[in-house]
Amino acid sequence: MKPDYFIYKKIRSGGVSGKRFAGPVLKVAVTGIVLGMTVMILSLAIGSGFKKEIREKIIGFGSHIQISNYDHNQSYEANPFLHDTLLFEKLSSVKGVKKVQSTATKPGLFKTDTEIQGIVIKGVGQDYDFSFMQSILVEGIIPQYSNDSTSNDILISDDIALMLDLNVGDDVMTYFFQEQIRVRRFNVAGIFDSHIPDLDKLFVISDIRHIQRLNNWEYNQIAGYDILIDDYEEMNNVAYNIFEITAMHVFDDGAMLRTQTIRQTQPMIFGWLDLLDMNIAVIIVLVLLVAGFNMISGLLILILERTNMIGILKSVGTGNWTLRKIFLRLSTEIVLRGVIIGNLLGFALCFIQSKFGIVSLDPANYFIETVPINLNLLHLLLLNIGAIIAIFLLMLGPSYLAARISPVKSIGFD
Repeated sequence: MKPDYFIYKKIRSGGVSGKRFAGPVLKVAVTGIVLGMTVMILSLAIGSGFKKEIREKIIGFGSHIQISNYDHNQSYEANPFLHDTLLFEKLSSVKGVKKVQSTATKPGLFKTDTEIQGIVIKGVGQDYDFSFMQSILVEGIIPQYSNDSTSNDILISDDIALMLDLNVGDDVMTYFFQEQIRVRRFNVAGIFDSHIPDLDKLFVISDIRHIQRLNNWEYNQIAGYDILIDDYEEMNNVAYNIFEITAMHVFDDGAMLRTQTIRQTQPMIFGWLDLLDMNIAVIIVLVLLVAGFNMISGLLILILERTNMIGILKSVGTGNWTLRKIFLRLSTEIVLRGVIIGNLLGFALCFIQSKFGIVSLDPANYFIETVPINLNLLHLLLLNIGAIIAIFLLMLGPSYLAARISPVKSIGFD
């Protein structure tokens, strides 16, 4: 057995210089690492969860990738193009594409006996994926749209329902301003609530056939394609593959198509979400520094506690690196113990919150009802490896103190 390992085992078991190693120093050091790891795991999980929740809501109202007419029209009154079956099949066959759906938008005005509200009608068809709307539906049902007939059923938000005093089953008059004012009567089939007021107060889901008729379009004319993909992280790659298809597609009238990702159409929101990464990084760095300095203090106390032992070992020829390894082994054990317990505690708290939603939030300020949790195993693995390496590197400095202790002065040290 190597001398440094033998002495480490003796100190650990209290066989050298008493049993003070298992005392307050160990408890404080381990507690500091445990709390540090717990806070870092929670920060990572909550930050990632918040980004994921908000991102999914933004994408739910739009899509990962949008294809529209390549013109300078940036309004909700988009110029149409023909639904091309061959193009649709090519887009659907791109690797990573989950769903391609036809859409159209048109601004309008809801009016009741006492209130009016400007809205944007988003027309969708039979091919639309309502899974997101189903997840935020609070009352009523999801309307069923078909290619055989035009449905008057719509989905409105809880904000609009409260402002206009509308309930499921009510009719609402909607005015569209064109060459002449045109009116449609819609029936409220369901009410949703995404907790994002800017979107809830704006969008209403309806049958795309209404927009086609209001705009005097042909039955196969649409404003664009909304494309959903399997993996958000692959969005740029999928968008590039789609761009290669749409860039080569020219209609008979010379019209071309524009391909945009949700990050390009909503740059401010995603820029704001990206700032969360910086906040998480700052929290992790600060916690690592606190845990590291706590560990440094513990290691210094352990070294001072065994000053005369170090002097005796040096007097019999023990090398400086051997002495340093003894205390590095001790500190490594403390770090690993704290990391393991901290991971268990962090995982437990994350599981409880994700399962039961104990900690709630004010949706008016945070856009969600409970603290979100999203655990990425790769991120957690990198966090643990990074934390262990960072704290271990901080230990190298204090361990050097053991090598600087003079045998003559330390043997008589009490």
